[in-house]
Amino acid sequence: MKTVLLLLLSLQVSLFASFSGILLDANSSSPVAGALISDSKHDVKSDINGSFTIESNEKNYHIKAIGYRPYTFTSERNNTIIKLEPIKVKALYLTFWGASNNSKTLKNILKLIEETEANAIVVDVKNEYGSTQFWTGFKQANEYGAYKNRTNRDIKKFMKMLKERNIYTIARIVTFKDELQASNNPDYAIKKNDTNQTIWRNHDNMAWVDPFDKRSHDYAISIAEEAAKVGYDEINFDYIRFPAKKGLIYSQKSTQKNRIKAIESFLDEAKSRLRKYGVFISVDTYGNICWAKDDNGIGQTVSSLASRADYLAPMLYPSGFSKGSFYFEYPSEYPYEVVFRSVKTIQDRVKSARVRPWLQHFKDYTRRKKEYARDEIQAQIKATEDVGTNGWMMWSPSSKYNIDYLIITAPTN
Repeated sequence: MKTVLLLLLSLQVSLFASFSGILLDANSSSPVAGALISDSKHDVKSDINGSFTIESNEKNYHIKAIGYRPYTFTSERNNTIIKLEPIKVKALYLTFWGASNNSKTLKNILKLIEETEANAIVVDVKNEYGSTQFWTGFKQANEYGAYKNRTNRDIKKFMKMLKERNIYTIARIVTFKDELQASNNPDYAIKKNDTNQTIWRNHDNMAWVDPFDKRSHDYAISIAEEAAKVGYDEINFDYIRFPAKKGLIYSQKSTQKNRIKAIESFLDEAKSRLRKYGVFISVDTYGNICWAKDDNGIGQTVSSLASRADYLAPMLYPSGFSKGSFYFEYPSEYPYEVVFRSVKTIQDRVKSARVRPWLQHFKDYTRRKKEYARDEIQAQIKATEDVGTNGWMMWSPSSKYNIDYLIITAPTN
């Protein structure tokens, strides 16, 4: 009996091959430590010398290292020296309606990327309504008509065009705010606390699904998988939170502990299912998360998110901070300080190299109505450089950007 068990154990071990390699920075040839090398089921980390060994019976492997482009290789690779390309992501947001192959908006952004420091693009793969950028293989979303308003009818051509330009691609997935999903699944839509417990909709008349319900998790992650399959480098989860409104009806009691656990559970599942694609995961947050001592009532804290996502993306729009923040009567008049101090204050919980904030490229909407032009944009960019973030993501609701604001020049004092 013992002989049979040893034979079976030996056979099981022999089914797994091992691959050893050394990861180096493509520019400096210095070792890349702490990178994740994955198959579809598990990860290993490179050591201080950039060395790693992964045992697996799979053929494809992925490498994710903070501050580098994702890398894929096969077990048949002969050369054990792998060079990773460093990148500080400097992304421009592309609206859902601009994400067609022939849109003027896309052409303008491609021109900006050619002529400025911008090197990446954030694309709405699923918007707030629930529509998808392209026809996905996700049957449930298609049954709801998510594809009907799709803006791209040839996603392969779209991705090929971006890859040929070496543009880093980020798929924005609006997570729990989803009119289509909620209206088709009223049983796990967020409800009003009224007699009929009707579906709650926020100020723009959009319904949300319950972040406690695993079905809402599966839905968003399934669409994220579709984005990963077509070649996006990173999945960016937006609205990965509870609504900032009290008194709504959920499937569980809405306590801080429960809310944080629900968001963590979502990210754990996303990480598990997206592992086999080698994509980075980033999470959008309110800018206030950098300063809050609790979850802001929405299930997000720096520590809980940083322990699960690759990159944290706080929306550090100076106009989004209330009067008196940072001891400034009007924070929007201090774009450098708002960005720098916000990132600086969370360095005890997440390294700045894992933070990539959203920056403001739109007019101040507070009482001051300050124009955000070259000086204000460059001040925000300089703040990210000085505090050591992984670049930035620029938000313009219309995806209109001024080329003069993005050229690297020192802001005027």
